Amino acid sequence: MSIKELLNTTDHRPWKIPDKNWKFYQEWNNAIFLHWQVEVSELQKFVPRELEIDLFEGKPWVSLVAFTMEKIRPKNLPAFPPISNFDEINIRTYVKSNTKTGVYFLSIEGGTSLSCKIAKAISQLPYRYSKIKRSKHQYQSTNAKFNDELDIRFSVKEEITDKSTLDTWLTERYALFQDTERSINEFEIHHIEWPIQNIELTHLNVNYTRFDSLIQGKPDKIQYSKGVHVIAWGKNKKERILPL
Repeated sequence: MSIKELLNTTDHRPWKIPDKNWKFYQEWNNAIFLHWQVEVSELQKFVPRELEIDLFEGKPWVSLVAFTMEKIRPKNLPAFPPISNFDEINIRTYVKSNTKTGVYFLSIEGGTSLSCKIAKAISQLPYRYSKIKRSKHQYQSTNAKFNDELDIRFSVKEEITDKSTLDTWLTERYALFQDTERSINEFEIHHIEWPIQNIELTHLNVNYTRFDSLIQGKPDKIQYSKGVHVIAWGKNKKERILPL
């Protein structure tokens, strides 16, 4: 799909795409989604008070998404594979800000150190480097500094042609919000609707000690996607509510 076709495919979106020029192109490929239903009281410890926690049937969710970032580039420059392509893991939850729903990242790991440094400097998103290795049926990550471990062994199954309301709620998000010391940054994105497949886990070890109160035991929902092409706009800043 060309970028022009992508920008013209908008019927699935909850709001119109921005009028401003987009800034970045990227691909999020071969994504594994692990989702846990959590308690609001625990999640509130991790989410800035300027953002409202989004609920599905009265409960919030936290997701771990392991995928491969490819071809990320600024609008008028070509991709440079040593930096543009890397494996990524993010742990996210679902939030609202004004009239928009989106995601908030609790953690982002990248498998290439230089890519993480550049991405963090440009976006102010919480990128950090981890050792990540993936193959056709396995996705592994370790981070000695944070004592984080991930080992997923899996097989991809049939396409989900009749998505549930929860399938859509967990995946169709067109904004992300992130806090810095002085601001809440909002980024708008656009992609086609995620194509979703079933996935069977043959082994799962998720060990993120900081998030033990959120990520516990077997996920409540799992999904797989071949991926989407993504357009991203620049960040909009909103000053934080600082304590007196």
